[in-house]
Amino acid sequence: MPVSKITFKPGVNRENTRYTNEGGWYVSDKVRFRQGTPEKIGGWVQYSANQFNGICRSLWNWVSNSGANLLGVGTNTKYYVEYSGAFNDITPSGLASGSATTTAGYGFGLGGWSSGSWGFGGGSTTVARVWSAMNWGEDLVLSPRGGSIYYYDYSGGFVPAVNINTLSGSTHAPTQVNYIYVSDISRFLLAFGANDPADSVAGAFDPMLVRWADQESLTDWYPQATNQAGSLRLSHGSELVTSVQTRQEIFTLTDSAAYSLQYVGAPYVWGAQLMGDNISIIGPNAIMLASGVVYWMGIDKFYMYDGRVQTLSCDLRRYVFSDINFTQSIQVFAGSNEGFNEVWWFYCSKDSTAIDRYVVYNYIERAWYYGTMARTAWLDSGLRDYPMAADYNNRVLYHEVGVDDVSSGTAVGIDAYIESAEFDIQDGDRFMFVYRTIPDLTFSGSTDGTNPEVVFSIYPKKSSGSPDGTPAADSIVGAIYPVNEFTPQIYTRFRARQAYIKVRSTKIGTAWQLGSPRLDIRPDGRGTGRGSSA
Repeated sequence: MPVSKITFKPGVNRENTRYTNEGGWYVSDKVRFRQGTPEKIGGWVQYSANQFNGICRSLWNWVSNSGANLLGVGTNTKYYVEYSGAFNDITPSGLASGSATTTAGYGFGLGGWSSGSWGFGGGSTTVARVWSAMNWGEDLVLSPRGGSIYYYDYSGGFVPAVNINTLSGSTHAPTQVNYIYVSDISRFLLAFGANDPADSVAGAFDPMLVRWADQESLTDWYPQATNQAGSLRLSHGSELVTSVQTRQEIFTLTDSAAYSLQYVGAPYVWGAQLMGDNISIIGPNAIMLASGVVYWMGIDKFYMYDGRVQTLSCDLRRYVFSDINFTQSIQVFAGSNEGFNEVWWFYCSKDSTAIDRYVVYNYIERAWYYGTMARTAWLDSGLRDYPMAADYNNRVLYHEVGVDDVSSGTAVGIDAYIESAEFDIQDGDRFMFVYRTIPDLTFSGSTDGTNPEVVFSIYPKKSSGSPDGTPAADSIVGAIYPVNEFTPQIYTRFRARQAYIKVRSTKIGTAWQLGSPRLDIRPDGRGTGRGSSA
């Protein structure tokens, strides 16, 4: 019998039918691609058994002058500084709790661009609280979206952060901002969306205004000939949404345009150049810098910026944007996983108000994949050993540790699987008869030293239009086989026009990578006789 080696393209494609995507992958969960082949992702463990209050929306890591490794944790109710596993409450006094979800109206960025501010959502009454925060030396500046800017002085211990307007010498600091950023270039504190400096400290809020304090200052916000404080108003869009720093610029997004902000020195200090128009971003945390390129999720597609704004080709575009809860779009966040060349986006599926889905772009493989996971924030910091994430159990987790889910303190097997598109012989006009399969799996990295295992399934079909995976008038029951490292081949027996495979693991201690399965196949005519499986 001839042996057919089956090699699938890297990445998952849901833009067409399972049959049209012949030679590719169609379904995935907790699986990534390495050197073109799929493997189970790494596990996760508790970073600390201690818990915080509220739903975390922000993680920021920095180191003090004395070498203390600190983690800022912003939730809808509190702000913490974590040190040595303990979460220390530094919530500003008098700061009311925010909402964990958007509870009414259109949500973040929905409806007409002028129907409501991005910080509060068009027609919305309560929007989920998100934070922006960055360190100022060994200290921290932080701000809830739509609120004031606060300052935490690490040298004073774990005490509440204070409003920068209360600091000695503060002049005309904004009382309401959408987003803050600390530039590496000459160290400026910038506010995106802020009170106009020509007004009093309680003046009108301008959602398109960029303001900055004097260089190396948190308090001197009023522009004068003797300082570099200033402001500029961007013209394209109705709301400043977010920013990220790249090489020599701060890349800034409004709700419909992209700008490059560059330090130009006195008298203008910061200048803005329009880099792209008629674009979108789904939320303030849906942007990530990875390997020198900015990636973000829009309201109907993905984008990238490497000196110019481009649409990012996505094989999962229709799948993602047809199953997303736009009312909860402010919850969407991005995270990098540099060790695996990945950018992750987490979002709420259509019928969920909690984050339960993710989609990944591997920028080296140029491959997309997706799955289910409940996380609320993510940070891949070079100051920590592993990527960190927050979950709905009010804990911080380390990811890519081991091969199991140890988020509760007890190891649980991870349900990881991938399904191929359909394959056939010749043009699919003939039936194929399959007698044997060589799965080509490796279990390197497994912690189960006796019997790591996956389930290898083959689903034969009489036609490309028949239902997937279940018996029906025109489908055939699949053959399901346990496979371990001592399984060199599987003896199966089925007859069909098309078939697809599935590899799945749920067992504790199992890691796996799939290579190129081989099948003993021979043509079996054009008849419509009944198929069989062993």
